[in-house]
Amino acid sequence: MFTDFLSFMVLFNFIIPVSMYVTVEMQKFLGSFFITWDKDFFDPEIKEGALVNTSDLNEELGQVEYIFTDKTGTLTQNNMEFIECCIDGFQYRHREDSSELDGVCVTDGPVNKVQQKAGTEREELFLRALCLCHTVQVKESTKNGRDQIDQIDQVDGLGADEEVLHPPQKERGFIASSPDEIALVQGAMRYGFTFLGLESKNMKILNRNKDVETYELLHVLNFDPVRRRMSVMVRSKTGDILLFCKGADSSIFPRVRQEEVERIRMHVERNATDGYRTLCVAYKHLSAEEYANADAGLREAKLALQDREEKLMDVYNQVETEMTLIGATAVEDQLQDEAAQTMEALQVAGMKVWVLTGDKMETAKSTCYACGLFKKNTELLELTLRTLEDGGRRREERLHDLLLEYHKKAVQDAPPAKLGITRSWSVASHGFGFIIDGASLSMVLSSSSESNSSLYKNLLLQICQNCTAVLCCRMAPLQKAQIVRLVKNSKGSPITLSIGDGANDVSMILEAHVGIGIKGKEGRQAVKNSDYAIPKLKHLKKLLLAHGHLYYVRIAHLVQYFFYKNLCFILPQFLYQFFCGFSQQPLYDAAYLTMYNICFTSMPILAYSLLEQHICIEVLLDNSTLYREIAKNAMLRWKLFLYWTALGLFHGLVFFFGVRFLFSNPALQDNGQVFGNWSYGTIVFTVLVFTVTLKLALVTRHWTWINHFVIWGSLAFYVFFSFFWGGIIWPFLRHQRLYFVFANMLSSVSAWLVIILLILLSLLPEILLVVLRKPRGPHARQMKRRLPSSGTSTIFMLSQTASTHSFSWSD
Repeated sequence: MFTDFLSFMVLFNFIIPVSMYVTVEMQKFLGSFFITWDKDFFDPEIKEGALVNTSDLNEELGQVEYIFTDKTGTLTQNNMEFIECCIDGFQYRHREDSSELDGVCVTDGPVNKVQQKAGTEREELFLRALCLCHTVQVKESTKNGRDQIDQIDQVDGLGADEEVLHPPQKERGFIASSPDEIALVQGAMRYGFTFLGLESKNMKILNRNKDVETYELLHVLNFDPVRRRMSVMVRSKTGDILLFCKGADSSIFPRVRQEEVERIRMHVERNATDGYRTLCVAYKHLSAEEYANADAGLREAKLALQDREEKLMDVYNQVETEMTLIGATAVEDQLQDEAAQTMEALQVAGMKVWVLTGDKMETAKSTCYACGLFKKNTELLELTLRTLEDGGRRREERLHDLLLEYHKKAVQDAPPAKLGITRSWSVASHGFGFIIDGASLSMVLSSSSESNSSLYKNLLLQICQNCTAVLCCRMAPLQKAQIVRLVKNSKGSPITLSIGDGANDVSMILEAHVGIGIKGKEGRQAVKNSDYAIPKLKHLKKLLLAHGHLYYVRIAHLVQYFFYKNLCFILPQFLYQFFCGFSQQPLYDAAYLTMYNICFTSMPILAYSLLEQHICIEVLLDNSTLYREIAKNAMLRWKLFLYWTALGLFHGLVFFFGVRFLFSNPALQDNGQVFGNWSYGTIVFTVLVFTVTLKLALVTRHWTWINHFVIWGSLAFYVFFSFFWGGIIWPFLRHQRLYFVFANMLSSVSAWLVIILLILLSLLPEILLVVLRKPRGPHARQMKRRLPSSGTSTIFMLSQTASTHSFSWSD
């Protein structure tokens, strides 16, 4: 019993298609090259195309349900332009107009024309801060040789600006880790202060009087996404030690006097509402004792072997206190090309788009309106510190009430979806938009009560899932990852995708199922840590709607076809045991057993899984709703799997019993000789190879010369191999079972007839279904109008809904 069991295990191990794993890995690896080869992904500005860092997630691109996107550098170009500044409450705009805005004088021209507004000393102090508080480097060249600045190594996130700057006889290119810093340095140049560069820790600036000022750079307190600010300590020629600090208003305002804040807060909020990026600037005079303590603390923290970051943060917080607020800046960042069209297409495709950003709520909200994520009639549900402080109650109580109120609006009272899939996939013309900030998210995720925390998470998640778009502002990098993790681990485990361009997006890119980096101006950290990298946001549309759609359909067909053809292969062997006394006698020769999955049937399905286009790419891009048809793993459900299984069982029964019916006649040859068991197996195997290969040819919609070569070439190779294997006496074989069996088999007209009849009988139901069944629904008519007139498209139009491999276009 033990040996018989092992013998049957060896005989029937082919039912588990081990070769499928190899074919799938080859399909994923080779298929990823189509993304890198796609010319539509090539960006002439950076002279680069798409990049694939991993090929294991190709099919996941066709199953994305939630997209988490950064704002700056992703939705926007990260190409900063200095718009205006505010000094001591007075607004200065470098433009040719003059108007009265909210009772504040908006001036034109350089600052020195309106020195009476804020005072010369404050203005110059503000401009010096812009020239000194940064990590910008200067690259100069002569005016005759432009010395292409854009050829500077971009690996470490260095950007360049190529405008002709002062002095006129030279060109000065600024290099920085962030375009914001370049924009602020250029803004100071407009008003007469020019940064000349850093030489051996001496920072030189050219003031409006054309005098060169030199400052010794003592320390740089680097920018951090958590601190949201950076500072520098410098010593002037007179020996004064100054601390200049710039950062987000939420980070600067608590560290300066409140009476100074009120003069500038209005300008900051208005600029944020207009969609500008805002930064506040402050300074502090350091005494000799204060600087000595700070210097000692910084040196000790930098030399620490443990908790170095925490110790540095403590010193930073001690120094950056009791500062004096000077003013604020406004920088404009334009939207990416086709950002609105891309977001609309993704939403129509059934994907939920969430914007995760560290910017102010007003700035991020303006960007969401510009991208079309928020419509004019979208009702915004806001969960921020401002709403939590309304009502005069404790924040915890207010948080509980707001979550219940928003849940009732977005979930309980929401009208049912009318698109026939699920509410989470519906895209309404209006609806709810949800806004949450980092502080409120921290309260939700870290409630004092564990039961409340779980309740708040569930309420928050249900609210967000029933809103058309979600905006998360003032988010730290780890909070972005928390948002992604919250959705990723929710009911149904939806497929998530994160896209960003900077190092602060790495955490959410790594957390999501699929991470996409944009080759922007803030380095290559996002690209290095992503699964796929694209030059621009607009390329995400084709990556998901075309490549993702096709990759998923291809891999689904590959897996199902492999199980089908192996079931066809092993079922006759199983049935044969009932007629050979369960003696473990193989029906097929050992060479056929070995080469069936390796040579005879492997290349056609591999070519199919690489080249198949059941719908042409132009139609996929123009009709985003087609993405919904494959959502929720629609092509690997039980219904389709059972269809392939039933088809394999039907074909296996036809192969075995059809040939057995032939063998009921003892005399099959002209000389009266009878066929043996190896002839029986060879006929079954011949019908098997031709049927499963022609079945794949029937479902192929997109024919190329490669498909023709591998399909017909595989059949020809099988015939050639059978003649070759059985036509020579091999000295290394003890028993040569197929010696002249194949040639002898084809000498019989009866064998030829049964092979042809069994192949036609097996494929007849599929052929009739393809020919007689017509496409249904509005999508089919739309496809017919859009598809080019060719033979393959005609086959597609006749059969796009005929087989279970295609889609049903009816609603």
